[in-house]
Amino acid sequence: MTIKAPFNGKLKNTTNLFIPFIMAGDPSPSFTVEFAYLLQEEGADILELGIPYSDPLADGPVIQRSAARALKQGMTLKKAIELVPRMRERGLTIPVVLFTYYNPVHQFGEESLLRTLHKNGIDGLLIPDLPFEESRELKEQCQQYNIEWISLAAPNSEKRIKQIAREATGFLYGVSSLGVTGERESFSPEIQGFIKQLKTYSNVPVAIGFGISSHDQIASVNQYADGVIIGSKIIRIIEEHLPDVEAPDTLTFTSILKEIRYLLRGE
Repeated sequence: MTIKAPFNGKLKNTTNLFIPFIMAGDPSPSFTVEFAYLLQEEGADILELGIPYSDPLADGPVIQRSAARALKQGMTLKKAIELVPRMRERGLTIPVVLFTYYNPVHQFGEESLLRTLHKNGIDGLLIPDLPFEESRELKEQCQQYNIEWISLAAPNSEKRIKQIAREATGFLYGVSSLGVTGERESFSPEIQGFIKQLKTYSNVPVAIGFGISSHDQIASVNQYADGVIIGSKIIRIIEEHLPDVEAPDTLTFTSILKEIRYLLRGE
């Protein structure tokens, strides 16, 4: 399957992708803006910007705590979106994908949201609690606003994998294991076959997320997939530097990035 260049050419690479997830507003909006830029400098290819939500069905405890901290900061869907132009001013050029649950989208209004995403330079939308079969109308609206609709495929969706993969845009989010997000020591032996199945049908890059938390895991997944999505591990690194990151200085960012560099490159 030939991989096409999604995100209107903003995505420069289609292999060994590094896709970090960060929570908007955790621990502060200014940290989010600066950290997004620094992640790009560390080699991030796409940024997943999470929206804090009070009932995050797919999120494990680390990201739940991150969302709670952001909500205490008064972060909302609208405020999170408005961070992206600030990121662009700082120098962020990579695609930004908004990660949110459907309830905030419904409250905001689907078309109103897509207009706002387009206006603020956001390139993709991922809604983990909106089933594939119920997403078609919103996906069509995304196309009208030049927003990539990011689909998820899990190991238990075997009957639908072919259809999900063939219709994927932007990149295909392969869920490494069932359950919520969070760091894991190992993956199922079936993960290799699952990734190969996704790549057989997808014409966009296949990135694997949920549980990737070590350099060895990244290297292992990249043998078969086109990239990795890392959320909980990055959030935990930030969490371990609280309260320093509430008023971060250069030394704080240096310490955080050193750990992320080791995660990515083992050095």
